[in-house]
Amino acid sequence: MASEHAQAAKEILAAVGGPENVVSAAHCATRLRLVIADDSKVDMDAVEDCSLAKGNFQAAGQLQVIYGTGTVNKVFDEFCKQGNITVGSTDDAKAAAAAKGNPLQRATKALGDVFVPIIPPS
Repeated sequence: MASEHAQAAKEILAAVGGPENVVSAAHCATRLRLVIADDSKVDMDAVEDCSLAKGNFQAAGQLQVIYGTGTVNKVFDEFCKQGNITVGSTDDAKAAAAAKGNPLQRATKALGDVFVPIIPPS
């Protein structure tokens, strides 16, 4: 019998359209962070119903699935193993998501990267 983490990974992998639809995968302390190649291939209802998932949202070009501390790393390991996906960092995921944005989003991010560091904290 497969572990509950392996089952959760299998479900999320299928829900996002398979490994060929995953540009980048990483995780933080509580969330699986995925950059998806073609958002139309993602079954959001299936993502919502995945085992062990406590919720999900899309932000900054990433699909983030909340698993919680101690669970996310085990699901992530299984996800990468089952999908033969190269492990990336959260910075890799952010870079892949930024590259996926439209020209206006990329320009806005570039301006933010330039000016935010020179704005003094209040």
